[in-house]
Amino acid sequence: MKMPWMKLICLAFLFLSLRNQICYGAPDDYDDYDEEEPKEKNPPGQDKCNGIFLTYTFTERNKELPHVKNVTAQAWSFKSKATLVNTGLEELKGWKMFIRFQHREVLVSATNAILVDGAGDFPAKVEKGATLSGYPNTDLKTSVDTAGDLTKMSTEIEFTGTMFGLNEKAIPLPKSIRLANDGWKCPTLTTYRTFLTTCCYKDPKYKSLNQSAKGKYTPRQYGDVNLMYDVLKSYEGSYEAQVTIDNDGTLSRLDNWNLTWEWMRGEFIHSMRGAYTRRIEYSDCIFGLPGQYLKGFDFSQVMNCEKRPVISDLPLEKANDTEIGHIPNCCKNGSLVSPVMDENNARAVFQLRVYKLPPDTPKTVLYPPQRWNITSLVSAHYHCSAPVRVDPSAFPEATGTGAKTYAVASWQVVCNMTKPEKKRAKCCVSFTAYYSNGAVPCSTCACGCDDSQTDKCNPSSRAMLLPPDALLLPAVNRTAKIKAYAKLKKKPVPRAMPCPDNCVVSINWHVSSDHKAGWTARMTLFNWGETQFKDWYAAVELKKAASGYDDVYSFNGTKLVSPKNTIFFQGLKGLEYLIEIKNGSSDSKPKVPGKQQSVISFTKKKPEAINIRKGDGFPSKVFFNGAECALPDSLPSAATLLSSMPLLFFSAIAFLLNTYPFHS
Repeated sequence: MKMPWMKLICLAFLFLSLRNQICYGAPDDYDDYDEEEPKEKNPPGQDKCNGIFLTYTFTERNKELPHVKNVTAQAWSFKSKATLVNTGLEELKGWKMFIRFQHREVLVSATNAILVDGAGDFPAKVEKGATLSGYPNTDLKTSVDTAGDLTKMSTEIEFTGTMFGLNEKAIPLPKSIRLANDGWKCPTLTTYRTFLTTCCYKDPKYKSLNQSAKGKYTPRQYGDVNLMYDVLKSYEGSYEAQVTIDNDGTLSRLDNWNLTWEWMRGEFIHSMRGAYTRRIEYSDCIFGLPGQYLKGFDFSQVMNCEKRPVISDLPLEKANDTEIGHIPNCCKNGSLVSPVMDENNARAVFQLRVYKLPPDTPKTVLYPPQRWNITSLVSAHYHCSAPVRVDPSAFPEATGTGAKTYAVASWQVVCNMTKPEKKRAKCCVSFTAYYSNGAVPCSTCACGCDDSQTDKCNPSSRAMLLPPDALLLPAVNRTAKIKAYAKLKKKPVPRAMPCPDNCVVSINWHVSSDHKAGWTARMTLFNWGETQFKDWYAAVELKKAASGYDDVYSFNGTKLVSPKNTIFFQGLKGLEYLIEIKNGSSDSKPKVPGKQQSVISFTKKKPEAINIRKGDGFPSKVFFNGAECALPDSLPSAATLLSSMPLLFFSAIAFLLNTYPFHS
């Protein structure tokens, strides 16, 4: 049967059309194109998020050695990842993400991020949660500004670590995830079988009181201690930088400060003015990456090649040394006092020359060191942020014309005081009162206990009451008085006595009187250490009674506006030193602590609103040189007048005999 010519022509045309689509691809308006090449789907909720979308995804875990029968003690290695995607219209500068872990996790590594807020280096215990910030990319740009470039809009963090206490089939997820940047809310957390998601948005009502005006970069924040890392000059392969430390906290103080950071890209310190590294060595350069890249470099002139150097202030006598000092605000022997005491002694400055390695040698490539931390003698513990890029710092021009010069680039690190962890304080407080014949001492191991002590005493036992005059004795000389007092009060004496507080500084707060119109207290500071404290200060928070502060007689006293309900004390002229502990008058006599003491008077504006005995007369917080002191876990209890009078009389005599010479 012959096929009509018309049908043959149609078949031929159809064949050529199909051949064209197969060889050269479908046309742009071909309806089924998306079905042939499906795009990767976003996590649920991401497309509807107008802000920053966070996810945390569990990947895998494996049982670690040793294998034990106790499920809670079994260790598991795990892998997971977190992502941050800017799905909104506002760039997020200096992103920070908080993950509240809940399975005793230990993070071993994290890509594209570093741990901040005191978590330290890897491996890090993060069972209470971890805050991470971006490195080297710190910002999340918008799709509008990048034409949808996810490499600039998002960050992915891959975690490896160890966790404990789950059965084999459980899926370990954190309790929550959120942005840690100020002014952002993450209200809804959605949990799936293997991952978490949340959409975070900018709070329209948020207004920061602790930041500068907006500029090109992140606004400057202000905390207790603020540090600036300013690149002053940039060269091929090196740069000159200046570090400024401002002690801006009302109660903050630094004595013999040590500053540390971590070089992330092989940098090293060639030289320094206004400060010095605790270790001067260059072997790490010779045997490390610098020795491989800088073949003809003379490393013998290098100050420090450590990845994590420790930097300290120079002594006062080096302030005018033209080689290592001679910088304004340098060389204060590491002492930065509260601005309430002296604004002129609240800043430290030093400069350094930094060398870089390939591929960072171009003068336009600049990275600040990471993981900053600052420590001091008896002072608060500080949590420091990651360096955040801010607008370049301005400096007065050297010729005195009134013009300003600007840094090449500037980064800011903000450090804030933290509440001391239990048994890790640096000072402690005892309570006594006119109506009680027993002293409530500092708590057991308030400032820590070492293993050698705990063999002879009980670190978990509650501190025992003692007669007030025993507070004048070193801890090693109190045992007999504590046992005698317990026997007098018919209290049991344990075989292993409670361990001492082990604090270098202790403070006694004694309620001296209480009447309808007012009341008085006496504060005594003891130095049990071998180092004196110059220009010491203390502060107390009295939640209800601070408003009635009237006068202090042997200190200078100031009622602060911020923090609220806080009174600031410092020594009068001639009494600025809290001297160190001294030997007794003979070998058989106990050592005598250095001490300062004053009576403080208060009025009662509303007598019925204040109950001194029930706690209103005792501080809710006490600070010494910036460190928050450990408080007792109870208040003095009332005793019968007959039994308390003789002991109070002799205790008062002992206090007067021991303290009066220091005020003569």
